[in-house]
Amino acid sequence: MKKSRFSEGQILGSLRQQDQGQTVAHICREHGINGPAFYSWKSKFGGMSVSELQRLKHLEDENRRLKQLYAELSLEHQVIKEV
Repeated sequence: MKKSRFSEGQILGSLRQQDQGQTVAHICREHGINGPAFYSWKSKFGGMSVSELQRLKHLEDENRRLKQLYAELSLEHQVIKEV
């Protein structure tokens, strides 16, 4: 997964600016992002605090690691079964 060039705090700060009444176009120009990226952040992270966002990232990383472990073990099990 591609790492975002924006930190969790920057993303949430951008979303808070919009909640405070600034226009999306102004926020996008100020931070150097495009409109679709801003709206995808809003749909994914809207209403979260920084600690909740960090926990979400941690859980996604752990889930990715566990899926990889499962795939490796499944492959090993299949090879052993064939032998």
